Amino acid sequence: MATIKEIAQLAGVSRGTVDRVLNHRGCVNPQTEQKILEIVQQLDYKPNKAGIVLAARKKNLKLGVVLLGLGTVFYDEILAGVREKALELSEYNCSVLVRQTEYSLQQQLNAIEELVVEGINGLAISPYNDNAIREKINELDDRGIPVVTLNTDIENSRRIAYIGCHFYRSGETAGGLMRLMTHGPVCVGIISGSQNILCHTERIAGFSHVAASYGNIHIVDIINNNDDENESYRLTTTLLANHPEINALYFTAGGVYGGCKAVTDAGRHKDTTIITYDMVNTTKEFIEKGLIAATICQQPFIQGSKPLAILFTYLTTGEFPAVENDYVDIDIRIKENL
Repeated sequence: MATIKEIAQLAGVSRGTVDRVLNHRGCVNPQTEQKILEIVQQLDYKPNKAGIVLAARKKNLKLGVVLLGLGTVFYDEILAGVREKALELSEYNCSVLVRQTEYSLQQQLNAIEELVVEGINGLAISPYNDNAIREKINELDDRGIPVVTLNTDIENSRRIAYIGCHFYRSGETAGGLMRLMTHGPVCVGIISGSQNILCHTERIAGFSHVAASYGNIHIVDIINNNDDENESYRLTTTLLANHPEINALYFTAGGVYGGCKAVTDAGRHKDTTIITYDMVNTTKEFIEKGLIAATICQQPFIQGSKPLAILFTYLTTGEFPAVENDYVDIDIRIKENL
């Protein structure tokens, strides 16, 4: 195996210069850096694992996590993944700082700034879909703080990876399930979380694409409940009252319990086909009772743990993730396979 000493000798530089290039610490002439990187590639250099552990412990790395959906049950399992990986990384003297906000642009900006002040070296975030967040991610990249997005993404930002489901494809999957689980004219009410979350809007787009390809599926209305159960109950009650023709509901995010309770209270539970996401306890209960026809799961535990693993590897070895968009499997659950 090649060593840093050998790379330095071939490049005609000091070992310290090679180390700065490999660990992205700057202060190296661009031509020299390019020469070193070419030698590294030619020799297929791989960092010594024991050295990585030792270097990581000396660095006292801090990773930040910013999640949306404060009070949303779904994020509890993402947090479980974060906590397990944080415990593992603590053995390398790496700490993880977590902030969770409501669906608020300003709250998310404040949370990011708090973590920057605390000295984070990398950030995992479920981003609010706004240009201010995009600019903040790009600003962090300029400052040498890598960002990984999870659960939802933000386009045209310089994050190094995204971990989560393929939003559009999962929306198409929901549309396919709706086609298979209904017959005759289908009038669908869509209950989404927020217009400012990319995964919610993309799921609607995927579902709408499938619906348009079948003449019997019609989208009646779209409402946004901000993943709030009380808001979901109130808005779903109004939706059903205003549109008695609705015989199917598609939940793109949270608020499933409140929405399903509204369906039951309105006496519409026997003639409404419902498709949802995720497997929280209340959703499981509604599937067992036959109210929810199917739910699409997206492995939230992995979404919590993997971004931290990617950031740690990048900060200790300089290795980029193998793929930029790391999609989790789409897992369809019905009553018979709970």
